[in-house]
Amino acid sequence: MTLPNKLTLGRLVLTPVYFFIFYFFLLKNIQPVIGISILWIMFIVMEVTDVLDGHIARKYNLVSDVGKLMDPFADVIARVTYFICFFSFGIMPLWALIIIVWREYFIMFIRMLIAKEGTALAASIWGKSKAVTYFVSGILAHIAITLNVIYVDYKFKIFVDLALYVLFVLSALSALFSFLSYLKNYMKTETHKKFMNE
Repeated sequence: MTLPNKLTLGRLVLTPVYFFIFYFFLLKNIQPVIGISILWIMFIVMEVTDVLDGHIARKYNLVSDVGKLMDPFADVIARVTYFICFFSFGIMPLWALIIIVWREYFIMFIRMLIAKEGTALAASIWGKSKAVTYFVSGILAHIAITLNVIYVDYKFKIFVDLALYVLFVLSALSALFSFLSYLKNYMKTETHKKFMNE
C-alpha cells in the first residue's frame, strides 16, 4: 500500500474514534475538557492528512485507482461525522446538516457511476468553496465547543454562535451549488447517457 493510501486509510480509521470520543466525553459529559483536547488533535491530524495524501500522490506519481476512490470516500465519512457531532451538540441547524449529507451521498453515487468508465469530473469553484467553508466551519465549531466546555456562558457567545450559523449556511449553500454544478457536468458525459438508456 502506498503512503498516500495509508494516510487516507488512517483518516478512515480515526473517524469512528473521533465520533466515540465526542459521544462519550462530550455528549455524555465524561471528562469534556480532556475530550475536546483529544478531538482538536484528531481534527488537525485528519485535515492535515487530507491535504498530504493528495499532494504526495501527485508529487511522487503515486496516484492509484484505489486512492481515487478511497480519498473522497474518506473525506465524506469524516466530514459527515463532524457535522453530525456538531448537530448533536446543538450548534448546527438540522436543515444545513441534511443538505450537506444529501449532497455528499449523491456525489458519491455519481462518482461510482463514472468510475466504471474510468473518467473523472473536474472540480468547480463551488466544490472548492465547499471545501473551504467545511474546513473553516469545522475550526470555528471546535472553538465554540471548547468555549462551551470551559466557560459554559461566556460574554461573546452570541457573536460566536452567529458567526458559526453564517458559516453553516455558507457550507450548505456551497454544498448545494457544487452538487448542481457537478450534476450539470455529469449529465454531459457518456456515462449519463448510458445510464439513462439502461
